[in-house]
Amino acid sequence: MLIAGAVCPHPPLLIPAALGAAASDPPAELRKVGEAATQAVAELIAAGPDLIAVVGGGPVDREFGAQAAGGLHEYGVEVTVGTGEPVLPLSLTVGRWLLERAGVLPPGSGEPAEVQFRAVGWRASPGDCVKLGVVLAERAPRVALLAMGDACARPAREAPGVHDPAAREYDEEIAEALAAADARWLARLDPSLDDNLVVAGRAAWQVLAGAAGGSRLDGRLLCMTAPYGVTYLVASWADARAG
Repeated sequence: MLIAGAVCPHPPLLIPAALGAAASDPPAELRKVGEAATQAVAELIAAGPDLIAVVGGGPVDREFGAQAAGGLHEYGVEVTVGTGEPVLPLSLTVGRWLLERAGVLPPGSGEPAEVQFRAVGWRASPGDCVKLGVVLAERAPRVALLAMGDACARPAREAPGVHDPAAREYDEEIAEALAAADARWLARLDPSLDDNLVVAGRAAWQVLAGAAGGSRLDGRLLCMTAPYGVTYLVASWADARAG
């Protein structure tokens, strides 16, 4: 059963090593995203899950164990997160880094929760994403799910700094759904908009929606910002009965 959820973006620059000399003093908006993501992951862990499932978009559906590593090499940065050959897509690489920073990984570091990574194909249908969420939520009595995904990036590709009404409307609707823990609304997201608006998080959000289907959750939007023409959203979902 899902007892907590979190949504975080996955810009490579969230990992300090990717900033190089600027790592000690990151841009203010990146720092804001990092602080919100740290809070969301901390709240996820504080819920006391038996299993933490990290879900993010990737080229193909694939499951990875807690030992799997990722890297930023394709972005020109010689950084590996974890040990061994980097196999995780960017979304799960940043997710792993967040869990390492929170002390959950590497395995045996003291946090009792089991960790699994799951890449979901960027073009996966809403129905398949929701079904995967249901499956993940049934893997343990207390499941927490970390959904890694960016919102609209079309302004960054087409006209940085120019107002894009369609992208802005989409991002605001996603933000409202995350703040309300509205799983039904997220489950109805249209995948045909992914390419048009350059959205990387839709599939992961719909996996979270599927996992949350049988739970009563309260949502909070912790951050919404678009420092480089890409909208980054951070949210936390908690068991409504816990309060």
